[in-house]
Amino acid sequence: MLAGVAVGGIAGGVGLAETHRPVAKHVNISLARLPEPFHQFRIAQLSDIHFGPYIGGHDLQQALRLIEPFRPDLLVLTGDFVSHPFGQRHGPAGARNAEPCGAVLSQWKQSPMIAILGNHDHWNGATIVSSALRAHGIKLLRNASMPLERDGARIWLAGVDDPLSDAADLDSTLARVPSNETTILLAHEPDFADEAATYPIDLQLSGHSHGGQVRLPGVGPLILPRLAQKYPEGLNQVGRLQVYTNCGLGVITPPIRLFCPPEVTLITLSSALS
Repeated sequence: MLAGVAVGGIAGGVGLAETHRPVAKHVNISLARLPEPFHQFRIAQLSDIHFGPYIGGHDLQQALRLIEPFRPDLLVLTGDFVSHPFGQRHGPAGARNAEPCGAVLSQWKQSPMIAILGNHDHWNGATIVSSALRAHGIKLLRNASMPLERDGARIWLAGVDDPLSDAADLDSTLARVPSNETTILLAHEPDFADEAATYPIDLQLSGHSHGGQVRLPGVGPLILPRLAQKYPEGLNQVGRLQVYTNCGLGVITPPIRLFCPPEVTLITLSSALS
């Protein structure tokens, strides 16, 4: 029993240390339809910040500093900006954490920053969260899309509202997007890729899973949330669609990461023609 307590104590110490030590993951993704001018286009991804009782401004600033040397062309934020206060239920008090979170994010000036909402943003108060983020100059895509242009070529960035909250409308999201043009979808829950794969979408960027927060060597994640059980981490192929799942920056209860550090994803796109 004493041995078990000792092992548990060591694991807890490692987990607590990991919680505040984000790592940068470099990922190269080749897209068959990517226009030549977007070859080597760089996207940084942050997800699941969960600003609140366990994650604060220092953690978020640390993550942004990890991104800076990459010099991304675009920073995407794939949902779950907030967590509710310790000991409370989801509600406006949690949603108001979007204000200090947005204040830190607004310090980023290096590239455009585009965001979607996640389930915790909805559960705490999507109106409060979205208003706070927009007040800090963060563009939100809620079942909407926007073109990205470079040297006469164009790709599309689409953002679906949270599937787990029954807010997703992929038809509306893609209404403006020509089916023959490269499309990158931001969707908080990675398993939404099963639906996205039935549309002409090239790449989906997601979060939500936290990578399980606690992973055991040879076993993997002990617990995964709904809609993050099929594609819980890294790059996966779903038909013609590629989906990348970021393991998140923040934590929820219990506030421990073990063999699953917080992640900043640095994506370089390449054209299959190059």
